[in-house]
Amino acid sequence: MKKVLAFGLAVAMAASLTACNNGGASSSAVSGAQEEKSIYYLNFKPEVAPIYDEIAKAYQAETGVTLNVVTAAANTYEQTLKSEIAKADAPTIFQINGPRGYASWKDYCADLKDTELYKHLTDKSLAIAEGDGVYGIPYVVEGYGIIYNQAIMDKYFAMEGAKASSIDEINNFAKLKAVVEDMTAKKDALGIQGVFSSTSLKPGDDWRWQTHLANVPIYYEFKNNNVDLTSDATKEIKFQYAENYKNIFDLYLNNSVTPKNLLGTKQVTDSMAEFALGQTAMVQNGNWGWSQIADVKGNTVKEENVKFMPIYTGIEGEETQGLCTGTENFFAINSKASPEKQKLAGDFLYWLYSSETGKKFVTNDLKFIAPFDTFAENEKPNDPLAKEVLNWMSKDGVTSVAWNFTVFPNQTFKDDFGAALLQYAQGTKSWDDVKQQVVTQWKAESDL
Repeated sequence: MKKVLAFGLAVAMAASLTACNNGGASSSAVSGAQEEKSIYYLNFKPEVAPIYDEIAKAYQAETGVTLNVVTAAANTYEQTLKSEIAKADAPTIFQINGPRGYASWKDYCADLKDTELYKHLTDKSLAIAEGDGVYGIPYVVEGYGIIYNQAIMDKYFAMEGAKASSIDEINNFAKLKAVVEDMTAKKDALGIQGVFSSTSLKPGDDWRWQTHLANVPIYYEFKNNNVDLTSDATKEIKFQYAENYKNIFDLYLNNSVTPKNLLGTKQVTDSMAEFALGQTAMVQNGNWGWSQIADVKGNTVKEENVKFMPIYTGIEGEETQGLCTGTENFFAINSKASPEKQKLAGDFLYWLYSSETGKKFVTNDLKFIAPFDTFAENEKPNDPLAKEVLNWMSKDGVTSVAWNFTVFPNQTFKDDFGAALLQYAQGTKSWDDVKQQVVTQWKAESDL
């Protein structure tokens, strides 16, 4: 038996050597060749997993490269990434959620500044950068600001004694305040119940103020103090632009369709319905709010009249401020992957956002506002607020306000901030107390 086994082994070895000498590929060589032509993408969004299955089929058909997409279950992405990144066959492409995400995964983030995708990023300030390197590229953006009804604004501008003659004149808080307060005085003639929709402060519906509005002063504090968003320097704030927050928040409260004492019952849907029905001229929200306007029964606002303006607060230099534009979704390429793998990853990402096939998936199926100049006008989302976001991003001399709320401490901090804002609106808490709470609790929650 031993002789038979030995003979069989010898024959097998000889066959293997003959195959190699004759130029035949060994199984390991075949495997390696296949590996070089495959990409592993760890997807963050479960809701788009079926779409990526179709993208993978299309990409292989066009390029011959296999795209293996694995989707993490909802709310498990970080945990899944920790598990997958340690494997021999680790993800080639993964996602980080902003500066904090980059701080956690910087050892695995390749420099993307020379990739084709980055070269076509419309607003490069949106990328995650450190030093001369670029380590995260946003692949979908959203924007928020003050949505206004152009028809109502034009009616106001035509009035005798109007504080502005066009929307272009409103590029700072002083002018916005003058216009809004004059519109309030003329609201009956304008046919509105209030300039602003309800400042929804019901718990759970106060995110527009404790997160989105708060982002504006925090953005300027970090920017003007040169704070590294990937460092522990974000664990404390001075809330040095608290008065600027108060400026715009008071303007909302004092020129609203709803009395202050009722704001604790108001929801975002109420606010958007008021705007949709023509009861108000303005409402703070993001481009995702279009459906909340268009789907309201009895909607009187025409699509072409739905526009955006930035959130002005009185901070120096805000005349060149754009919308609050950003994302929590950034592509990263695994720096531990081979150079060949990294190039395949870069090629795929560029294909997705530059080829005819890829762009159709992005716009029609994923329904992303893509922040790249590879998209022609007819290849971009066609709802009015998405168009406005893209329009503001492309304006010369205008700087978008980054989404720095991605470094806010946690939900507890936000919820307590919202509760304090309601107390302030109802007159049971001073603004100084609100400011002190924000500063103190920011540090306390960041240290947890």
